[in-house]
Amino acid sequence: MRFNDLVQVELYKVFRKPRTYIAFAAITAIVSVIQLGFYADGKSYMQFGMQSLSDTFEVQGNILNGYLMTYLILQLLLVHVPLLIVLVSGDMVSGEAAHGTLRLLLTKPISRTKLLMGKFTAAFIYTMMLLLWMAIWALGLSLIIFGADDMLILKSEVVTQIVSTDILWRYLCAFGYAALAMTTVAALGFLLSIFADNSIGPIIATMSIIIVFTILNSLDLPFFNSMKHYLFTSHMLGWKGFFDVKLNEDNQQIVGSIENLPAILNSALVLFAHIIGFLALAFLSFRKKDVLS
Repeated sequence: MRFNDLVQVELYKVFRKPRTYIAFAAITAIVSVIQLGFYADGKSYMQFGMQSLSDTFEVQGNILNGYLMTYLILQLLLVHVPLLIVLVSGDMVSGEAAHGTLRLLLTKPISRTKLLMGKFTAAFIYTMMLLLWMAIWALGLSLIIFGADDMLILKSEVVTQIVSTDILWRYLCAFGYAALAMTTVAALGFLLSIFADNSIGPIIATMSIIIVFTILNSLDLPFFNSMKHYLFTSHMLGWKGFFDVKLNEDNQQIVGSIENLPAILNSALVLFAHIIGFLALAFLSFRKKDVLS
């Protein structure tokens, strides 16, 4: 069987299951509710949030625009999307074992490596489709509803304003980085599915690992600070760095600049290393696995 045919078969299996569409429905529902809420009461909410800034500066233009809405949506959703991704990636191998078809698959003239690669490719395509759907629904629909204008990002100490002509490419980079982060989650779920005979175990285990790592990231203790850099959850929100702009000597923003690009690239490298490590362990374990189901 050709590799392309194998991937098509695996994609058919993925999209045949009702649980696959839960993620798309959930993203559609959540994004729509957020957009509806801000469309109804967003102006009063923004006036309250910008009250202290308005006392010092004259704020003009459409503050509540599609670019800001997308930023808010990504902050809310990208923390929870891993749960939606692992619903599929954690089922790729364990689901076959649960239905008793994994042993039958291995009797086909297909190597274990090729079979596993086809399954992960299908999980990766699903992850990319989910992020593309989020981009269309969050960015595309928000721009249609709220329009485009300069983007104000309120942070703890500063307010960043990015001109409208300097925003779209940042979102392209942000979604690209998010794809790398979500692929890391998919690879972890895929790895754990190798060791289970049902889908519940890998799904719960993956989410438990993410929760534990997230808690460790929040603990400001010297013992935990030394290991935070090596936890992939520490780099999941690195996409925000694309919206930090450099300032020149006159304290003016440099259009097209990124304040700390090396940190973003370093975080991306850590995520990529985790993907390679998870997949290498998955392939090695599956090649030595005694399949009895």
